[in-house]
Amino acid sequence: MRVLGRWMRMLTVPNQSSVAKAYQEFDEAGRMKPSAYYDRIVDVMEELMKFTLLTRDAAPYLVDRYSERKENAEALSRRVNQAAI
Repeated sequence: MRVLGRWMRMLTVPNQSSVAKAYQEFDEAGRMKPSAYYDRIVDVMEELMKFTLLTRDAAPYLVDRYSERKENAEALSRRVNQAAI
């Protein structure tokens, strides 16, 4: 998921969690049972929410990359060597 998140330019946090035998960690109503796994999932979700709030207005800055802004040599040559109109 982290690799996919980075590829999609999503914010990825260093915190992560996994639930062993997840099918055993839910009750009949579909809610996760109280456990250390539950606590860890809540910790990760809180961290994601905090990062979202901190970076919400910075998206244009965070996804701006030099390698995508620069012109390649061929495009630059075409632009500069245009015939006069």
